[in-house]
Amino acid sequence: MPGTLPDIPPEQSLIEYPSAFPIKVMGAHVEGFEAAVVQVVRGFDPGFDAASVERRLSRGGNYLGLTVTITATSREQLDALYRTLSTHPMVKVVL
Repeated sequence: MPGTLPDIPPEQSLIEYPSAFPIKVMGAHVEGFEAAVVQVVRGFDPGFDAASVERRLSRGGNYLGLTVTITATSREQLDALYRTLSTHPMVKVVL
C-alpha cells in the first residue's frame, strides 16, 4: 500500500518508542491550514501541544511549513498519521 513502510522487526527499528518525533508538513499559507494540521495530529497524539508548532513561511509568502513534534508510540501510529496528513486536501507535502 502506498504511504506505508515495509515491516521492520522492532529490534531492527532505529526509533525507540515512545519518543519525540518531528514531522514537517507543508501547505498553502491560507487561513485554517495550521488548525487543520493540529486537529489531525491531536487525533494521533491527544497530548500534543499546539504551542509547540514551529512555523516557517516560504520566501514568497505563499506556503507555510510546519514542524510538529509528536510523541510517537508505535510504527503503526506513525504510518497512520503520515497517511492521514498526506491525504488531507490542505497538505501538499509531509516529510
